[in-house]
Amino acid sequence: MAPWLSEAGLAALPQSVIRPAYDRSVLEPGIVHLGVGNFHRAHQAVYTDDVLAQDPRWGIVGVSLRHADMRDALAPQQGLYALLEQGAGRPERARIVGSLREVRVAPHEPEAIVRRLADPATRIVSLTITEKGYCRTPGGELDLDDAAVRADLDPGAQPSTALGFVLAACARRQAAGLPGFTVLSCDNLAASGDMTRALLLRFADARGRAASASRGVLTRWIEQELAFPNGMVDRIVPHTTDALRDRMQGLLGMRDRWPVSTESFSQWVLEDRFVAGRPPWQLAGVQFVADVAPYEDMKLRLLNAAHSAIAYLGVPACLDTVDAAVAQPAVRAFVERFWRTEAIGALPEDLRERAAPYCQALMNRFENTALAHRTAQIAMDGSQKLPLRLLPTVRARLHRGACIDACALVLAAWIRFLGGRTESGQAYEISDPLSIKLRAALSGGDGSAADQVGAVLSVPGLFGADLADHAGLRGAVTRELAGLLRLGTIGWLAQWPHSGQVS
Repeated sequence: MAPWLSEAGLAALPQSVIRPAYDRSVLEPGIVHLGVGNFHRAHQAVYTDDVLAQDPRWGIVGVSLRHADMRDALAPQQGLYALLEQGAGRPERARIVGSLREVRVAPHEPEAIVRRLADPATRIVSLTITEKGYCRTPGGELDLDDAAVRADLDPGAQPSTALGFVLAACARRQAAGLPGFTVLSCDNLAASGDMTRALLLRFADARGRAASASRGVLTRWIEQELAFPNGMVDRIVPHTTDALRDRMQGLLGMRDRWPVSTESFSQWVLEDRFVAGRPPWQLAGVQFVADVAPYEDMKLRLLNAAHSAIAYLGVPACLDTVDAAVAQPAVRAFVERFWRTEAIGALPEDLRERAAPYCQALMNRFENTALAHRTAQIAMDGSQKLPLRLLPTVRARLHRGACIDACALVLAAWIRFLGGRTESGQAYEISDPLSIKLRAALSGGDGSAADQVGAVLSVPGLFGADLADHAGLRGAVTRELAGLLRLGTIGWLAQWPHSGQVS
């Protein structure tokens, strides 16, 4: 049987496999990353791996906020794992990533993690915790009614949320007279740094009240000592499968408990605002810019919104992967029309010229059969994603009195998806932090398209009063949902598009 991947086995790897170009024994832990999943391991950890030969002070300590699976998989491999890049029409490329020094598990060792975060050697705290990990209300505020947030605010309690850990480290550094660090959100959120800063300050304020402490000291320290650069990240990273494990064993001649696959494309755009230094990521292709917003707008409204559309049309129709969905002419035509007729026109004017070639490149990425990017993975947490990905386009077009047929169809597809059954009657899981509220809303009426749309639009805070009460939007989504329920994804798309003005 093939041996497991390990530090001692690196020299035995085939010459075609890229391996760390630095001495891992001299790495220092300069980054603590909260939320060690496949995306981090295929994106930020790779950029860091590429520059550690120039500066070894930026090794990564990963923190799993919930489960021990990643630690248990990577600890016997000394944090090493294999990455397989699979580009459409390009040779696949295997490499070993060594930037992750260790993985810790938050529920098992919260005090050790706070100590690591509070250690002066930690100069960047990065996060990939998904939209729901920030514990926000549908309106974007810190959710003080969230059970985990309430627990973290209990005086003397060990933290469990990402923000709770960051705040605990801030309090410890402030008390010890130590300097701060940079908090680097790497999630699909508009103005992610500004948003994280606002949430952490609100958390600090609530913590001060819970402890009957001075409310201003820690808040002022955070304002003065921490940096929160905005950033945009882009790379398609599927879940790991047993088929990938078998493929990697064939390429490496070794077994890897948790390899990761990804596309060849990768992008990272950052504001260069770091209070305690940073790795020389520009050498690995990171773009440092004054304003990340244009890059965020392009990605959220074009890539991420299209991904959500594909997922919610695809899952009920048993189109299990993105490439399988866009191989359907009707689905592909809808996505391209969504971009061309609604999404691009709602972008800021200075972005529109760049949008058409960007969308063509996106479709090429969606067609990548090697990735097998599952629509069910993308469909998770729609209540957190759609307000960021789709609703800005809806609002911009309604403001102009422009057609929103395509946007309405995406919303209708999500509402149908929430029913939890495919067009052939098979049940599937709904993974969403608002799933209980959404199910309750959908279960209270007569089941008609109009009833379902009204129920979901009325979920408090999800759409905002401007959209929840908009008769034109409600009518457009109802029409699209009725069509999907009657004819299914492909049948309804075959009759598409409609024409109309909504005001």
